[in-house]
Amino acid sequence: MNKFFVLAVAALAIACVRADSFDAAAETREYKSDLKEDGSYAYQYQTSNGIAGQESGAGGQYASGSNAYYAPDGQLIQLIYTADANGFHPSGAHLPTPPPIPAAILKSLEYIRTHPHQESRQGQGRF
Repeated sequence: MNKFFVLAVAALAIACVRADSFDAAAETREYKSDLKEDGSYAYQYQTSNGIAGQESGAGGQYASGSNAYYAPDGQLIQLIYTADANGFHPSGAHLPTPPPIPAAILKSLEYIRTHPHQESRQGQGRF
């Protein structure tokens, strides 16, 4: 049992070293950057191990861009995003999504929207 455990840990360590060595030896293949006086900017990069990214925007106002890399299992992970006064908005097939809202809940929300409370209709509350 102990021999199996030691062999498993050794195999895992070798696999990690290989992956880390590959990434550690990665080089930047392309890098471009443009910063303008009005605060707008754009950049892009690509590395030899498959990592790539680009972004453009106006400093402190908005940004949009994308990133891509390969997961340890070989799957290509791509992320597209925007960021503005309403927050950060990422999208990608790898991101979790909420389950659909059940029909009964949607019906209830629509009822609430179309039937405001008595206090709201009269413009006064109970105190």
